[in-house]
Amino acid sequence: MNNLTRPRRPVFALMMSFVLPGFGQLYNGEPNKAIWLFLGFALLSIPGGALVALYLPSTWMMPALVVGIVLTLALWLYGMIDAWRGASRRQDYVPQVWQVSGVYALVFIICNVLALPLLISYVREHQVASFYLPSSSMVPSVLRGDIIFADKRYNCPGCKQGVKRGDIAIFAYPNNRTIYYIKRIIGLPGDHVRVKGNEVWVNGRSLTVTEAVTPNGVLATERDGGRQWKVIWAPVKDRPPEADMTVPAGQVFVLGDNRDAAKDSRYFGTVPLQDVVGKARQVWFSSDANGVRWRRLGEVLE
Repeated sequence: MNNLTRPRRPVFALMMSFVLPGFGQLYNGEPNKAIWLFLGFALLSIPGGALVALYLPSTWMMPALVVGIVLTLALWLYGMIDAWRGASRRQDYVPQVWQVSGVYALVFIICNVLALPLLISYVREHQVASFYLPSSSMVPSVLRGDIIFADKRYNCPGCKQGVKRGDIAIFAYPNNRTIYYIKRIIGLPGDHVRVKGNEVWVNGRSLTVTEAVTPNGVLATERDGGRQWKVIWAPVKDRPPEADMTVPAGQVFVLGDNRDAAKDSRYFGTVPLQDVVGKARQVWFSSDANGVRWRRLGEVLE
């Protein structure tokens, strides 16, 4: 061994690949393999998840999501094992000119501090984002403890998906724009909306199709066009305020499906269309005090 050799340390290579897939291969002098490992990990874990959430049929979503996670972890593990083995074979290794601490630090910053966060941010802003539901204001459609996928290709310049009555929308809360609310869109700009008793009218037409008395209150089915959904009117002493208004231009009127337990347009007024940032699509995870609610995983939200 001459004074130019620098044996590769297997443990060091493994730890570098643990911190960032492909980083250990870079340490071993395999930049091409390092690039492909990093790209594979980044594309599988971020855009891959978005594709599963947005484009696959609902029955495929959970299996595909599990397969995607398994493949991502398998690629990560392969990278660590490969880095270990590669370092073990390089005991007489002569480092290349670029293999210095400054280059390693620069690569780490570009990949882990810039590239991955920017990719995640782009997907969350323009493709799909997940939201946790901390309240029961959308029962029975969305339950407390649900984690949902929201389609962000919605209500934006150039987007094909415009806002429609019946959509379960994510929007910035008018009184605190740092908080996001989830409610159902009932009235579009120019619609006349009336809420009284256990009934909602839009442009003089009742949305109620059927009603059934349950221990939790009145379970009603509402319909607009070819879409329908269920809502609950609970028996409470202090009912939310009634509403009778024409929705202003550029605004929408929203209601929670749990009508007597929701803070919605009856309280804070209409919501600017520009503040509607996504449409709830599917439940990808759900749990309560009793554990995981397996039957809800992959459920399409209507």
